[in-house]
Amino acid sequence: MSVSDPERLREIVGEICDHMARETDRGQVADYIPELAKVDANRFALALALPSGEVIGGGDADTRFSIQSVSKVFALAVALGRIGDQLWTRVGREPSGDPFNSIVQLEHERGLPRNPFINAGAIAVTDAILSRSEPREALGQILQFVRFLADDDDIAIDPGVAASETVSGWRNAALANFMRDFGTIERHPEKVLGTYFHQCAIAMTPRQLALAGRFLAFDGALTPGGARAIAPRMARQINALMLTCGHYDGSGEFAFRVGLPGKSGVGGGILAVAPGRASIGAWSPGLNAVGNSQLASMALEMLADRTGWSVFAPK
Repeated sequence: MSVSDPERLREIVGEICDHMARETDRGQVADYIPELAKVDANRFALALALPSGEVIGGGDADTRFSIQSVSKVFALAVALGRIGDQLWTRVGREPSGDPFNSIVQLEHERGLPRNPFINAGAIAVTDAILSRSEPREALGQILQFVRFLADDDDIAIDPGVAASETVSGWRNAALANFMRDFGTIERHPEKVLGTYFHQCAIAMTPRQLALAGRFLAFDGALTPGGARAIAPRMARQINALMLTCGHYDGSGEFAFRVGLPGKSGVGGGILAVAPGRASIGAWSPGLNAVGNSQLASMALEMLADRTGWSVFAPK
């Protein structure tokens, strides 16, 4: 039986946070983006946004962090809202099985990224948003969408992280230029990358992240039957991609162990979705061997086990 009682959920969140506080192997903080290397690996947070609007948080749930590739979920929703299914002529919908910043598969498939959640695919999505906006306007649209979802104007871009990404983003520059040569992206790579780096530098708390993900838990609405953010069909498409592609070449393992749609970022955050039940923000900056948060992944596995929220569990 799945758990929906808030009191029991508070107990479960507390138990998981206590367990994670005792973990000694916390993974490795991403160091290829200099600003991320400064983050304390001892941080951990878990937050659940429920249908009632209540948020159950534990650990460092009110500490800001750089959401990095979790932002790709929100950019994808903006792009689908603007150009709809035309987007799929520029980016695929299949798992990659390669590292998130690999150029090998992109070359083999003549500049068409496998999915919107690897770096090449996310850069192509950003370019699609730029097809009708200049960089400052496009970035503002993504940020305003996230603020609307979380109902919180305090969410902002971390300029230090954005600058750090810009000076260390040579691999992303190679991906963008390669796709420009094939016509996958249409804007100048420098404009696309500037927008993309700032998008990834959005900073928010795990509590805010859980709130921002509600539209995926409730079929495109912020609460069941409430204000709509995107069409139900689009929400289901994004959830499907999160389940199959949201953790790079660790996506199958995450689906196997957790059984929830989710999207990770190298800042240590994971946005997970229990359809109809909750949106979940988990964060711990130490990463595992495939670049996903080690403790956040473990915590979500424990949460799915204790609540019965896996999408594969009998209803």
